[in-house]
Amino acid sequence: MTHLGMRQVELIGFVAAFCTTTAFVPQLLRVVKLRSAREISLGTFLLFSVGVALWLLYGIYTNSKPVIASNVVTLALSVSILVLKLRYDRRAFEKEAEV
Repeated sequence: MTHLGMRQVELIGFVAAFCTTTAFVPQLLRVVKLRSAREISLGTFLLFSVGVALWLLYGIYTNSKPVIASNVVTLALSVSILVLKLRYDRRAFEKEAEV
């Protein structure tokens, strides 16, 4: 097996980051389209968002461009889903309370 240079390793990191980050786009689009996030676990997304924020800090401290880039975008997507979940769950709760 050949030894990879730093550019190839960083390219692998960016491709991996693209794959794992864009995986959240369909979920966000689904939540927006349905105006519901009932099936999403609040605890899971809270814990996930904290983990992503910590990965972002790790990337900043280690100066890892793929880790920084992917976690900035992933954190934005994750927090967007969290905000929508809280908004839509609150609306659903208010509707149920009216009945």
